[in-house]
Amino acid sequence: MQAFTKVVALGSYAEAGRQLGLTRSAVSKGVIELEQILGARLLDRTTRKVSVTEAGMAYYERCLAILADIEETELQVSRLHDEPKGTLKVNAPMSFGTLHVGRAVADFMATYPDLKVELALNDRFIDPVEEGFDVTIRIADLKDSSLIARKLAPSRRVLVASPDYVRANGYPESPDDLVNHQCLNYGHTTLMQRWNLTDGGKALNVPINSRLCANNGDVLREAVLAGQGITKLPTFLVGPDIAAGRLEIVLEDFPPTQLSIYALYAPNRYLAAKSRLFIDFLVGRFGPEPPWDSFQAS
Repeated sequence: MQAFTKVVALGSYAEAGRQLGLTRSAVSKGVIELEQILGARLLDRTTRKVSVTEAGMAYYERCLAILADIEETELQVSRLHDEPKGTLKVNAPMSFGTLHVGRAVADFMATYPDLKVELALNDRFIDPVEEGFDVTIRIADLKDSSLIARKLAPSRRVLVASPDYVRANGYPESPDDLVNHQCLNYGHTTLMQRWNLTDGGKALNVPINSRLCANNGDVLREAVLAGQGITKLPTFLVGPDIAAGRLEIVLEDFPPTQLSIYALYAPNRYLAAKSRLFIDFLVGRFGPEPPWDSFQAS
């Protein structure tokens, strides 16, 4: 069942074998034996691709539930003596992963010493199921997803500038003033010359003067700390700088549209115990008032 579900999820015998630590031929043999036991063809094979039959898809859905149920049952039976084992595969965005997920993983590993973790950090939009991740952390305005999402924390965004920049250039009095300031923009081109802000809940699409554009928040943070302009960044990145006085919030009455931080996982009937424990751990660690927003209470 494990071999079969991996082949279906990944669409490849070789990739399924790699993740299971088996050869391609061993995975293929296991699926063939399964088909012989069931007396039904589960997969259609060609030289280019593997596709699932109607019977195979129905069996696949049941296998996911059964395998998760087995893992959950084994965990409950052994909980007094053993801790979760195996490998937990996690994907997270680069900046948030470096600043916050890495530390969380280290503490989680200390709690469950028999559990291995593979953490991949990148800002690429991925298919978690296809790439074999148990938990994917995503920062978004998540309105529609084929995956199950659990909110870990808010991701508040603010407009900030350094005290040196403000002394030299003044504060923008309204969003319309941003075209007269140097703006440091997240994206792939300086041609994207607008920011989405709000005014008492009303959405604003505001023109800006983008002097620097970068697809990494850490780069923008370094530039704004150096006094190079105004930027829009999440508080998980600049909250400590605001608390320490290195950065100031500007246009506080016109905050950017807000996002949330989610843990995503495949829509199986049962969530694997190692994934559930990790997600519970992150919810407890971050929560509705995450530590990086402590400057708001000061």
